[in-house]
Amino acid sequence: MSETTAVKMGRPREFDEDFALEAAMRLFWERGYEGTSLNDLTEAMGVNRASLYATFGDKESLFLKALARYGDGPTSYLKFALKEPTAVRVIESIFRGSVNVLGDPTNPRGCLSTQGALATGPAAASVKQALIDWRKAGEAQLQERLKRAKAEGDLPATTNISDLTRFVSTIWYGLGVLAANGDSKAEMKRVTDLALKMLPI
Repeated sequence: MSETTAVKMGRPREFDEDFALEAAMRLFWERGYEGTSLNDLTEAMGVNRASLYATFGDKESLFLKALARYGDGPTSYLKFALKEPTAVRVIESIFRGSVNVLGDPTNPRGCLSTQGALATGPAAASVKQALIDWRKAGEAQLQERLKRAKAEGDLPATTNISDLTRFVSTIWYGLGVLAANGDSKAEMKRVTDLALKMLPI
């Protein structure tokens, strides 16, 4: 069978998987899960539906892969922040990383993890739960790091680690809302500066 005949019979054309997944991630980031159609995805990714399904699975599977890429890319600052030597520097690094990503004008406004499926119908319940689990996993990592800080004497013995984790997480997620509202990088930084002064440390 000739190359031309194979193409005419519907063989999926080759494409750059890395580019396609990046495009999907940014589209989901901008429009959310239900706000992104398959037509939007195939156009942005430069693939046809057959290639999309064959390579990434259905829309939900693609979204989960895009979320993983979001964690390994734009929000990878978390893994580096957790390696900082003190609790205060860990929290400062998380806030700084978040402000840098959210305040970058080349990125979609807001945060994929909080905007992706906050308002969804029953059909997207599993995606909403996946995002809840994703956020809770990040909180759990932060909590474990703060527990270690307390054990090492870096935090006062009276520190309630669960409450401190919730406080930091509330500011962290709130930055995504501020960014979606159009707040500037400088405005978000002022919020984090105030939050750091209010830490019960």
